[in-house]
Parts: sequence; structure tokens; C-alpha cells
Amino acid sequence: MNKDMENMPQQAEQETKEELTAEQINTEETKEEEISEEAKEDAEDKRVVELQEKVEDLKEKNLRMMAEYENYRRRTAREKMELRESANADIMRDMLPLVDDFERGLEALDKSEDIESLREGVRLIYQKFTSFLSSHGVEVIETEDKDFDTAEHEAVTLFAAGEDKKGKVIDCVQKGYKMGEKVIRYAKVVVGE
Repeated sequence: MNKDMENMPQQAEQETKEELTAEQINTEETKEEEISEEAKEDAEDKRVVELQEKVEDLKEKNLRMMAEYENYRRRTAREKMELRESANADIMRDMLPLVDDFERGLEALDKSEDIESLREGVRLIYQKFTSFLSSHGVEVIETEDKDFDTAEHEAVTLFAAGEDKKGKVIDCVQKGYKMGEKVIRYAKVVVGE
């Protein structure tokens, strides 16, 4: 028993050493786990910061693009308006000689007794005006002996004219005009029924 008693402190000491070593190992493993968790957290924090910076950068780029688009939209609207006004001014400038001709014709009406020369003057003004229209791309829509076409004609009345005239334009009440392929005024016509 004495030996057992003597060995007890040594055993206790050895068990304590083993416990300390196990504790140290556990502590070191815990520290390593804590370090790896901290490293993971640091890496995640860095990734979060990087992503936040990227989001902010994309937001800023998006805002710039929206501003650029808005500026582009305003600029093109302004340019369209200026182009339209310029085109209108050109057309009006081209019409002024016609107004001058009408004014001279009105003066001639008051002063002249010669009806035939007045008629000839009005014809010349009409020819000049139709020439002006065609120079700006305006054409008369043909109606004589044409099939009724809702894309160019507007029926004002129907007329019973027989089978051979069914669906055809019988008479034109008011001329129609188109500019290029676009109708600017439909021809008002009488259609055979």
C-alpha cells in the first residue's frame, strides 16, 4: 500500500500533465478554429465590402446613363422642333411670291376692265401654285375612273350607276393630296353602287 501511496502523487502529477497536454491541444485547436473562423469572417467582410463598392459603382454608372439618356432625349426633341420650324420657314418663304402674285391680281381686278386678261392672270397664279406644291412633294390623288380605295378616298355619297361602275369613283367632290406615300387630305368622292 505504501507503494501505491507513493505512486499516487506521481500518478496524479502525470494525469495532471496529460490533462494539461490535452487542454493545451484543445486550446490550440480552439485557437486554430478561432483563427480560421476569424480569417473566414475577415474574408467574408472583405467580400461584403467589395460587393458594396461594386453596387455603389453600378448605381453611379446607372445614374450617369439615365442622365445621359435624358439629355439625349431633350436634345433630340429640341433638334426636331428646330428642324420642323426651319422646314416651315422654308415653305413659307417659298409661298411669299405666290402671295405677291395674288396681291398684284387683286390690284388688277380693281383697275382692269379686261376680263380675259384677269382670267389668264388667275390661271398663271394657279399654275405657279400647283408647281410650288409639286416642288414640295405634294401630289393630287387621282380619282377619275379609279377603284374606290379607303386608303386615299373618302366616300361622301353612293350613286346607283350600274354594275360596271360598282365600287368605282363616279365623281370627285374635293381633290385629295398626298406627300410621298402619306395622304395629307383624302379625296372626297362619289362612289358607284
